[in-house]
Amino acid sequence: MIAALIVVAVVVLFLLFILSAAVKVAREYERGVIFRLGRLKSPPKGPGLFLLIPIVDKMVKVDLRTVTLNVPPQEVITKDNVPTRVNAVAYFRIIDPEKSVVQIENFMNATSQIAQTTLRSVLGQHVLDELLSEREKINEILQRIIDEATAPWGIKVSIVEVKDVEIPSNMQRAMARQAEAERERRAKVIAAEGEFQASQRLREAAEVMSHEPISLQLRYLQTLLDISGSASTTIVFPAPIDLIEPFIKKQSGSGS
Repeated sequence: MIAALIVVAVVVLFLLFILSAAVKVAREYERGVIFRLGRLKSPPKGPGLFLLIPIVDKMVKVDLRTVTLNVPPQEVITKDNVPTRVNAVAYFRIIDPEKSVVQIENFMNATSQIAQTTLRSVLGQHVLDELLSEREKINEILQRIIDEATAPWGIKVSIVEVKDVEIPSNMQRAMARQAEAERERRAKVIAAEGEFQASQRLREAAEVMSHEPISLQLRYLQTLLDISGSASTTIVFPAPIDLIEPFIKKQSGSGS
């Protein structure tokens, strides 16, 4: 009796083992790459419930979600011989589960290595000003090169972003002095442009007054009106000869 119970228990355990090895479940974002006696069996299984032949079939699960890859800081010498330290982040996902298993041993490590070497190579072809001001253009170049390199592994690189660019402190001070000099130059140019425009307006006004003398007298009277509004009790102002000339002539005529 005891021997029969042992046999039954062994059979039940064996059936449970077979059942657990045969029944597999893949989530919505997972696919199962199946190898039957070592040979790839297409297409990949999932999502949902599927059956395998125990001992004969082997399965490798592949995650299809987007992966965030932090590229460690890289020492880069720019085209204008400035040493910098740059890091980046890349976003990619697997679009062909079979290639990601068959064509590459470790797609995560391989993608990281490709991203590092590409980062050093691409940034070394640009000057520091381009690295700081044309970040979007450089990101597009990095994304295209890395995507082309990883495409045979069934990987799609969607975004590559350069995060931080560290430059030496002496270079930072030089850039600060350059920026300050540029601001001073712009201020002087704006001031000179303002003076030039003002001189043009004054010249035009002088031309108008030279043709219309009465306009000069009207301007003079307007200036007197403005001065009269001040709080001072004593006001000294010049009297133009043109304004008092009729009185002078009249006085000269009466004297003669």
